Amino acid sequence: MAQAGVISTAWADEPWTLDGAAVRVSLMCWGRDRAPMPMLDGLAVPAIHADLTAGIANLTTARRLLENAGVAFMGDTKGGAFDVPGELARQWLLLPTNPNGRPNADVLRPWANGMDVTRRPSDTWIIDFGWTMTEAEAAYYVAPYAHVAQHVRLVRATNKREAYARAWWRHVEARQGMNKALTGLHRFIVTPRVAKHRLFAWMRSPALPDCQLIAIARDDDTTFGILHSRFHELWALRLGTALEDRPRYTPSTTFETFPFPKGLTPNRPATADTANPHSQAIATAAQALVVARDRWLNPPELILHVPEVTAGYQDRMVPKNSAATALMRGRTLTALYNQRGKPEGAWLDALHAALDTAVASAYGLAGNLTDDEVVVQLLAFNHSHTVTAVEN
Repeated sequence: MAQAGVISTAWADEPWTLDGAAVRVSLMCWGRDRAPMPMLDGLAVPAIHADLTAGIANLTTARRLLENAGVAFMGDTKGGAFDVPGELARQWLLLPTNPNGRPNADVLRPWANGMDVTRRPSDTWIIDFGWTMTEAEAAYYVAPYAHVAQHVRLVRATNKREAYARAWWRHVEARQGMNKALTGLHRFIVTPRVAKHRLFAWMRSPALPDCQLIAIARDDDTTFGILHSRFHELWALRLGTALEDRPRYTPSTTFETFPFPKGLTPNRPATADTANPHSQAIATAAQALVVARDRWLNPPELILHVPEVTAGYQDRMVPKNSAATALMRGRTLTALYNQRGKPEGAWLDALHAALDTAVASAYGLAGNLTDDEVVVQLLAFNHSHTVTAVEN
């Protein structure tokens, strides 16, 4: 007899048409009908977990780990047309200092969303007055303030949240915690919240990640390598927001539950890596991956490195000519990772295999585990961490 409160039959992801709109739905049944085993998507399984999976590992039992807290953040939510084309931003950067004696560089930052990572960079900048600047202080930055006053103020005045309407010159969610965590880092890791492939990339400070990116406040190659390994990818695919065909990456359920190898957790000081052979091996493999990947994305034969019009920003990479522009249009991270498992992607597969081997060694695991075996081991590692974050 199936017990009340226990899922007896479920369909995890089914196509549905509602009022002419194609949607995806999940269906669950509870009851006391006689059945030898629960049924998931038409197959008999030992049990159905709360996330509508039936694997050996019940990942709904994964705990948030304290050593991962305060490292991964959703990016900035602007709440208005604060973003401007790079050409306009550069005009403002070249203007004389403002009546307060300060340059517009104080409030202008390169900006990126998920498509800037998965596709080609859009050369978009953003006006950012921070989360403490008063309107009177913002007004001293004449050109950026005038732009926001024209394009944002009237829209924000109608916002139902009084704080958003009142402080219209500020972003609605400036992510103070993220900005503080990124302070002092010359680069940090980003990954799209939702994407076809679980990709990680470097972003250079003072660039501002949009809310469609998750920012990870680490600048070391070891953390980058662990995150881009098969181990973290499998974990992220299973721990992403449930019931989506493209799982959503979240700081809480995905990053903070992931058990990093002992001694390589995100709360470690960067200086500790020099004495850890596993860290060095992972870092070397990650560097090789990034170097080769970046060269495919931006071949030196096709691009020019152009210094920004003022100091403090990363050089721009621009095509050398119209032919280069056409060729580079198809060189995106998504296009590159679509080649995995194909002859043209053999070099990328080999680099990821080397990275996976280094990460497996850091865990003390064999390199030939199946996907299910990897997830089972990671869940066991998660449970073995005795210090966990307070659940909320």
